[in-house]
Amino acid sequence: DKTVSLRKDLSEMHEWITQAEEEYLERDFEYKTPDELQKAVEELKRAKEEAMQKEVKVKLITDSVNNFLAKAPPAAHEALKKELDVLITNYQRLCSRLNGKCKTLEEVWACWHELLSYLDAENKWLNEIELKLKATENIQGGAEEISESLDSLERLMRHPEDNRNQIRELAQTLTDGGILDELINEKLEKFNTQWEELQQKAVRRQKSLEQSIQSAQETDKTLRLIQESLAVIDKQLTAYIADRVDAARVPQEAQ
Repeated sequence: DKTVSLRKDLSEMHEWITQAEEEYLERDFEYKTPDELQKAVEELKRAKEEAMQKEVKVKLITDSVNNFLAKAPPAAHEALKKELDVLITNYQRLCSRLNGKCKTLEEVWACWHELLSYLDAENKWLNEIELKLKATENIQGGAEEISESLDSLERLMRHPEDNRNQIRELAQTLTDGGILDELINEKLEKFNTQWEELQQKAVRRQKSLEQSIQSAQETDKTLRLIQESLAVIDKQLTAYIADRVDAARVPQEAQ
């Protein structure tokens, strides 16, 4: 009987749709590791492709039902037509939901990699600061040399906040959805701790270098005054020698 055959096809397709919904859309998913997230993206892509391939079967069933109804008596129309309409509606809804979830997970995967990229960039910058702080730890030299080191440190510290803001926003987006939340919180805690420690250390080093510059400038000034004073005395003594002035007559200069 043609009606039985058509109903069997409709029933099998309904079962496949229900199974796909339970498998990919109704279950609660938890993504605690990047591997789990990547696997979910790949599975959903396959499910979406499989659903798209079923379009041929749905079209064949639709054509078969419509051809049958064109020849069948009106009494057979209503129930079969209703079953077909329900099938088409459910199939289109499944495809739409799979497409939507697949797109969402692909965006989440991209968001995770973007977060890693920003973290990598900022960690490189923090490593540069750490190296710079080590280089200025026991710096020797005059005011000019110390000033160059301070300028170099200050230029490095004038780092835009954009990357850090992006890290905060991307992490918030992912953890709000319960995605990789433990891993992200762990990475952020490590990053923020290092960031705060190096910022504080850099501020202390800047103040220390400023004090060193001031001290070196004062030393330079004192040495310059001493040199000027010695030059004056040297000139005066040289004049005395030239004039054969006896030291007993100028006890202060002699001393």
